[in-house]
Amino acid sequence: MAKTSVSLSDIKEARRRIRSGVIVTPCPESIPLSEITGARIVCKLDNFQRTGSFKVRGARNALLKLPKANRAKGIVAASAGNHALGLAYHGQLLGIPVTVVMPEFAPLIKITTCQRLGARVVLHGSDFSEARAEAQRFVAAEGLTYIHGFDDPDIIAGQGTIGLEILDQVPDVDAIVCPVGGGGLLAGLCVAVKSVRPRVKIIAVESVSTGNLTAALKAGHPVPVSRRPTLADGLATLTVGDRSFELIRGRVDSVVQVEEKWIALAILRMLELEKTVVEGAAAAPLAAMMSGRIKGLRGKRVALVVCGGNIDPVILGRVIEKGLVHDGRLTRFTVKISDRPGGLAELCRVIASCGASVNQVAHDRAFSGPDVSATHVVCTVETRDRKHVAALHRALRRAGFRT
Repeated sequence: MAKTSVSLSDIKEARRRIRSGVIVTPCPESIPLSEITGARIVCKLDNFQRTGSFKVRGARNALLKLPKANRAKGIVAASAGNHALGLAYHGQLLGIPVTVVMPEFAPLIKITTCQRLGARVVLHGSDFSEARAEAQRFVAAEGLTYIHGFDDPDIIAGQGTIGLEILDQVPDVDAIVCPVGGGGLLAGLCVAVKSVRPRVKIIAVESVSTGNLTAALKAGHPVPVSRRPTLADGLATLTVGDRSFELIRGRVDSVVQVEEKWIALAILRMLELEKTVVEGAAAAPLAAMMSGRIKGLRGKRVALVVCGGNIDPVILGRVIEKGLVHDGRLTRFTVKISDRPGGLAELCRVIASCGASVNQVAHDRAFSGPDVSATHVVCTVETRDRKHVAALHRALRRAGFRT
């Protein structure tokens, strides 16, 4: 009979099994993140893994445990990206054919990277459940072995190795903050950490747009959650896994939800302060700390699980701009100016006198009212912070410009 639960022994065995193909990622202290959160922050940087995500841990463990006959036929999985990348990479290393079915919303970077690693990629369905149904068709038609992304015991055991590494690297850790979607990472982390050092608090973080674990805890069992747009696409699995839920329940200390705007800002903070690129799911722990959703950790040693860095560059660009707006470092306003020579120059003089810098200017003559000698100007301006924005608007009013 196949093993259905996961123990500390399973996780330790997985650690030995995957050692030759999965790196031990760094877990450095972050002085700037500590300053903005009030806790003593360390970051477990699993975005440094070869495929940019923690998923390689479970993928290699599951592939290495396949019987020889199953290896020859190959495997299939449904994944929004990172599970697929882990299987594709280690399938290539181990000579195991890999087919992945991705929902149509999967980030382009994950699709193209998976193909480059030699996997057969099939885009199907608008969500994870539809992708999984298509993957099961390959099981029936081609005899492939299905490997679940977050509810397979070998996957969970592999992901749990991150917990053992954190305990080794940060012996004085007080709390670990971990993102949760399907629950495989959190389940493995919970088993590993609570078995070795039960006093360490484990705090799960999800987006308000996902909420799988919160819904499951409320109902007492996993329940489907409607998909909504989210930066944390890695958490958008629609439900927490049955096996994962049983391992998490009773071990996780608390679950918090963060708004999308905090996830966006956390991505920017990681880029600016830690010089590292993270995806939405990986930014969720920092987002929870910055937003004040987690209480009682001031001065405590806190490990943030930075689970992946596979964010679409286009999305990253938008996130940076939104983060700059949130910080007051990019602002936009509309003013009416004279359309005669010198009108725009006077506006720019006032902006420059405040130490701000014009980013973009657009004239709106058609909709500026009946006065043909005036025009509306939409200005996008680079500023230092929100106080600087307020000072700029005061200067504009003093100069006779209404914003």
